[in-house]
Amino acid sequence: MTCMSCGSGMKTARENFKYEACGLPGVTLVSVEVSRCLQCGEYEVAIPNIETLHRTIAAAIVAKRARLTSAEIRFLRKLLGWSGSDFAERMGVTPETVSRWETGAARMGPSADRLLRLMVVHEGPVTTYSLDSLKGIAREKAAPLRLGLRADERGWHAEAA
Repeated sequence: MTCMSCGSGMKTARENFKYEACGLPGVTLVSVEVSRCLQCGEYEVAIPNIETLHRTIAAAIVAKRARLTSAEIRFLRKLLGWSGSDFAERMGVTPETVSRWETGAARMGPSADRLLRLMVVHEGPVTTYSLDSLKGIAREKAAPLRLGLRADERGWHAEAA
């Protein structure tokens, strides 16, 4: 493989990779192929089946007991493919409220938190989440999810980070 930036050869190895492109801190792809240029430092990451990866991340987010963080709210909205205005309309709030949730200027209330989780579950094939767990959503301060993800022949799987 040749580096797109400098034209030098790249070395490929399996490694754990912090997946910051999803906008969530604490998400690590476990043992994915990363090609690195030994000359300029550029790198490329092979991420198989990215749609399934994002669904796996979403399933882990909606299943966590702590309230959603601003980054998680934004990730879930984008996963659903909604603009801020579309999302606001579905949630019954103003676009400004959505903006405040996503920037962390305001906390999403427990009812809105539960509604967003239900929307994600309803809109996609998240099958490992029980509606009974909505009762346990914590009322304490929002806490970010720490998540490692590993791919195999069956798809992406969440594991503790």
